[in-house]
Amino acid sequence: MRCQQRSVILYGTLLFLIWNAVLVLFLRARLPDQGTKRVPNNDDNTDVVGEVLHVADMLEKELESQKKILMQIQKLKPGRWAGQKKKLKPMLPPDPVIPVLVMACNRVTVRRCLDKLIEYRPSAELFPIIVSQDCGHAETADVIRSYGSTVTHLMQLDLADVVVPPEHKMFQGYYKISRHYRWALNQVFRSHSAVIIVEDDLEVAPDFFEYFRATLPLLRSDQSLWCVSAWNDNGRQGFVDPSGSRLLYRTDFFPGLGWMLLRELWEELEPTWPAAFWDDWMRKPEQRRGRACIRPEISRTLTFGRQGVSLGQFFDKYLQYIKLNSDFVPFTQLNLTYLKEDVYKKSFQKEVYDAPAVTFEDIQKGALEGGGPFRLQYSSKDSFKVFAQSLGIMNDFKSGVPRTGYRGVVTVFLKGRRIYIAPPPGWTEYDPS
Repeated sequence: MRCQQRSVILYGTLLFLIWNAVLVLFLRARLPDQGTKRVPNNDDNTDVVGEVLHVADMLEKELESQKKILMQIQKLKPGRWAGQKKKLKPMLPPDPVIPVLVMACNRVTVRRCLDKLIEYRPSAELFPIIVSQDCGHAETADVIRSYGSTVTHLMQLDLADVVVPPEHKMFQGYYKISRHYRWALNQVFRSHSAVIIVEDDLEVAPDFFEYFRATLPLLRSDQSLWCVSAWNDNGRQGFVDPSGSRLLYRTDFFPGLGWMLLRELWEELEPTWPAAFWDDWMRKPEQRRGRACIRPEISRTLTFGRQGVSLGQFFDKYLQYIKLNSDFVPFTQLNLTYLKEDVYKKSFQKEVYDAPAVTFEDIQKGALEGGGPFRLQYSSKDSFKVFAQSLGIMNDFKSGVPRTGYRGVVTVFLKGRRIYIAPPPGWTEYDPS
């Protein structure tokens, strides 16, 4: 609408100027040439006066007509238009640009990761892909370069071994990874305010970008959140609700494996970034500071990298069976305010502790009555580990927090029923000892 108004004003002004120019040319053509030396006579004077009076009369009428046109143009000026009863719609803010940072090293299978990212991203402008490569592996570099301008290829040039304590000699790879993360994040945050980090052995779901695009406003507005993750540590087939692709949770456990953070968080973490084991460092109370992450019921990433510095830890038993979401959920069209801390904490605790308490034997024997949810109460870390191992979910703790835990509660879906593995009522804090 504003563009149309400006066009009308421009054309009206041009018309006014052109018409006046024509009048000047007309007057010059009709009036005697001042440079012609001719002795005037009475008849000539009479003709000239008549012509001038005639032209003046025409000019007066034309000016009156143009005055009416200019008054109509004035009504279309933005300043005048804004005062009318019909209000213009406010301009929407531009869509945020969220780069995807792919951390690569020596896996030529990075192609599988990049192909899915490129296939599913809705916009190359809104989701630029930046591949940061460590290790200097030539074959992997060739794969990344084969994508041309579709991706940006960064090379981490410091390939020297890191000086490590003698007892950590076998963990040299973890030190290099931490160094690479610090370098790559510093590069990206020079020009971006948020980033999604993906390792080179992750495959993404069709709604991967939709998920992060919808949760970015929450991450920015809720100071009790510090990341959004695409990963559910207990998201194996048979342990998630197959119809729950829309379900999102808060978790006190840092999941990683496809996650988003803001520049403000990086500026907080970077000065004390650890020399190694950065993900476990993130899970310590000093860094987490009581903050939570958002995670899905059904994972939006799947890892296919069995071989790595972790030597396949958990891969054969857990990771290779993670269910990857296949349905596209329009998260940007959903109301996600239920994930804000003041709303979520109250409703979550009510649902957990209003649920009927059951025993492990009830679950094991299939003696649960009704559709659930149900609450399985544990009294200590040891009792939680017994339950978790028996049920087939991950049983380890990091800085006192169980995987996927929120306020001590681990949520799983078993045999068609929701089970909350929960501490006694009145839980206050984790024990990191």
